[in-house]
Amino acid sequence: MASKKQECPTCEEVPVWLTTYGDMVTLLLTFFVMLFSIGKATPQEIQLILSAFSNSLGMFEGGQTLSKGRLEEMGMNLEALPSQTAGRSLSSAKAQAKSIFKPEIEARKVRIDEDERGIIISLVGADYFEPGSALPTPAMEDALAKAAGLIDSLNRYARVEGHASADEARLRAASDEERDYANVWDLAGARAINSIVFMQAKGVKPHLLQGMSYGSYRPLRNEGEDGTPEAKANNRRIDIVILPEKEPDRSRSEALEGLPGTRIPGAEYLIPDR
Repeated sequence: MASKKQECPTCEEVPVWLTTYGDMVTLLLTFFVMLFSIGKATPQEIQLILSAFSNSLGMFEGGQTLSKGRLEEMGMNLEALPSQTAGRSLSSAKAQAKSIFKPEIEARKVRIDEDERGIIISLVGADYFEPGSALPTPAMEDALAKAAGLIDSLNRYARVEGHASADEARLRAASDEERDYANVWDLAGARAINSIVFMQAKGVKPHLLQGMSYGSYRPLRNEGEDGTPEAKANNRRIDIVILPEKEPDRSRSEALEGLPGTRIPGAEYLIPDR
């Protein structure tokens, strides 16, 4: 005799308001997790996305769509945000830099990191700059030639940041080919400029490059009162920062001096509605 099929016990009815609220919280959580995953969206882009959700919570048939503007093609697909594309491009640039500088990385003469500025290539070898000197050594010229090829292939803007160790302010230039430097700001700046000039001679477009000096005030290693030779060598360096912005496509009639975000008098700009 066949056994009687057991019926499923009656489940306790869930209030409609609780189901609706749970759905809303889940959707909001998913939305903010996706926002976090894109990482580098600009405030302007975030504001444009949030405008689509204005007055759309509650018992409505649907929300608004993105208003027409310069990011219209972005639509509701968060994975297509320009910042997401830039992030993938930077990851590719970092992998390329690690491949190019693999021997130097293994020899601890180059460090490659990434932060909010972009990809940082730190040339920290003890044989890259002589103490008190801003003239690149042959080893530094080899490393700069590799960096020049990388910047040229990526077609990205790059910033060369000069650094010095704390005790170099009192050192005199060892070579008759260079002048004495007034202080660590002067020395670190000269290192950045000499590196830029060398990379320009290797074919890098000069408008892609910029230089700055940090003196001895952003050390990689703490030198203490005396300082070890290794710590001083790490602080006697340049950092080449590959910036997120690529060179924009330009017509032959356009000047090359304009940097990303530069406003040209008379030009029209699309600003999303607030």
